[in-house]
Amino acid sequence: GEKEKLNMKQADMRGTKEKPETSEDGDDEEEVNNDGEVRPELLSPEELEKLKEAVDEKKKLIQSLRGKPWPMKQKLVTLRESQLFVEKYEGALGKGKGRKLYAYKVMMTKKWMKFQRDFENFKIACIPWEMKIKEIESHFGSSVASYFIFLRWMYGINMILFGLTFGLVMVPEALMGRAYGSIPRKTVPRAEEAGAMDFAVLWDFGGYAQYSVLFYGYYNNQRAIGWFKFRMPLSYFLVGVGTVAYSYMVVIRTMARNANESGIGDDNSFNFSWKMFTSWDYLIGNPETADNKFASITTSFKEAILEEQESRKDDNIHLTRFLRVLANFLVLCCLAGSGYLIYFVVRRSQKFALDGLENHSWWERNEVNMVMSLLGMFCPMLFDVISTLENYHPRVALQWQLGRIFALFLGNLYTFIIALMDAINLKRKEEKVVKYNITMWEATLYNGTGSENSTAPPITIHPADVPRGPCWETMVGQEFVRLIISDTMTTYITLLIGDFLRAVLVRFLNHCWCWDLEAGFPSYSEFDVSGNVLGLIFNQGMIWMGAFYAPCLPALNLLRLHVSMYLQCWAVMCCNVPQERVFKASGSNNFYMAMLLVILFLSTLPAIYTIVTIPPSFDCGPFSGKNRMFDVIQETLESDFPAWFSKVFSYASNPGLVLPFILLMVLAIYYLQSTSKSYKEANVELKKKLQMVIQRLDNF
Repeated sequence: GEKEKLNMKQADMRGTKEKPETSEDGDDEEEVNNDGEVRPELLSPEELEKLKEAVDEKKKLIQSLRGKPWPMKQKLVTLRESQLFVEKYEGALGKGKGRKLYAYKVMMTKKWMKFQRDFENFKIACIPWEMKIKEIESHFGSSVASYFIFLRWMYGINMILFGLTFGLVMVPEALMGRAYGSIPRKTVPRAEEAGAMDFAVLWDFGGYAQYSVLFYGYYNNQRAIGWFKFRMPLSYFLVGVGTVAYSYMVVIRTMARNANESGIGDDNSFNFSWKMFTSWDYLIGNPETADNKFASITTSFKEAILEEQESRKDDNIHLTRFLRVLANFLVLCCLAGSGYLIYFVVRRSQKFALDGLENHSWWERNEVNMVMSLLGMFCPMLFDVISTLENYHPRVALQWQLGRIFALFLGNLYTFIIALMDAINLKRKEEKVVKYNITMWEATLYNGTGSENSTAPPITIHPADVPRGPCWETMVGQEFVRLIISDTMTTYITLLIGDFLRAVLVRFLNHCWCWDLEAGFPSYSEFDVSGNVLGLIFNQGMIWMGAFYAPCLPALNLLRLHVSMYLQCWAVMCCNVPQERVFKASGSNNFYMAMLLVILFLSTLPAIYTIVTIPPSFDCGPFSGKNRMFDVIQETLESDFPAWFSKVFSYASNPGLVLPFILLMVLAIYYLQSTSKSYKEANVELKKKLQMVIQRLDNF
């Protein structure tokens, strides 16, 4: 009725369009505009109120139009009519001087809403590699996409670690510290100058690379450097501690956020109905995006069908148990053989070190790193073959595979650390001999050249000719850098040979071969989620473990992750095929984070042990001349802070206060975990009761 009255009013005004009235003062005024716009001066307050209500109703209809059960043609017609009505009459809602202000507010509201939409699209566009990951997810499923999301997350973590080490350690030493060649620790020894720039030496991070800001031994123990009086030893120690603390905080926070997100909603109710009727996005206007969306919906249906089949599977339980026990026995044999092989290689490397590495070949010098990389490449393939006996759900199989590769890599890593500890002990024994020889050399030098004439010029010796001790910290940093480089090269070579060349052979030799290469052997390779995830995790563990002795490690890892993102995205789209059993990776991300937290804890233990228990080298590094590396904290408190602050810090760090605080934190965590568990059980009971009520209502 209101709409009819409004139309009648409009018709009356159109009827008077050709009959202009003359006012008393002689000014002509049209009652309506040429486009039939309603003049607010001619409407009564009741009609203005009705017009406002009609505009509001049209706005609500536009917002709720997508959910209406109407044909698409009717939706489009209604949308156009509603938009024209709102645009035509919205500006007329006002009286006198307030009309322009109201129209301005409406215009600014529309512009603000458009700005918000554009800004949201801009934020999504600024997410690195978002479209690449979406394309991979649409073709290979969420399990493969979860790896690339995890890689992008690791890239962000390493950006922060690189910023801390580069901005607070490497740059201050390079700009404000002593120049190269000024002191022995910043100078290549005379015996090594001839080959300091050889490619083989630089590839092993020796020569000029060893005596640079890339490694621990280059940094001076001067307490303050430059005109800024930058506290270099303190900054070095705090950056090392801060990177580990930041990593703990980010990993635990991400795990908590993933747990909160996974606990919201119920994905099992009417799963196929939701996917059937609500999957398509009607706002897609790009053909390529539409193809990706179609592939994504198809993959999601495959995931849902597999989930439903696995939930209804009923197999022979006795045969399944026997096969699983056999598979675990074979895996244990593989792990034992791997551990023995690494132990054997480490013992050989110690013998080579005693004989002198320069007397052995390149393979013998790098045997430990190469064997660890080859075991990390072939053992996961063997575990994947063994896992076919167990007949687990693909998500459970992935977790078992991750756990086995985790045990393999952990054993390899700690065997490598044990070898490093033996090398550190040998270096410390050699350091004692070198200190004694340096003392005798200095005494002989000054006593043999001194004279009774006190005006003789002082003795000057070039820093390259000064004897120096073995810097075990630099040796540890070099070993970790070499391990990272060898692991990266092995990964890329495996990718090019195992995926790219395999795909080329299958693609171009299939038509002239004796059997179908695509359906049979060797076929196209599938993307190994478990092996790649564990490679990322243990690579990051080596970064956390060795970054204190090699500040260049976060930069190297950042470059590795950047190249890996592009190379692996290209390889997975060009050389791999989707898995036969595509599954949803809803709980995989938190499982990755749990393994990353474990490796973070296990990686910090050796670093903390060396910092707390082993004295630093006497002539290299920012902590030379101190009994322990953490003495720099006490030195700073005594020199730069009042005496009362030093006493408060010593009381706060007393084990009598620290241990009760840790115990209180453990009890609080246990209480919160128990409370969370009880809440989850209450939610499950409430869901069951709601389902029972719904069933009773359906029966009535």
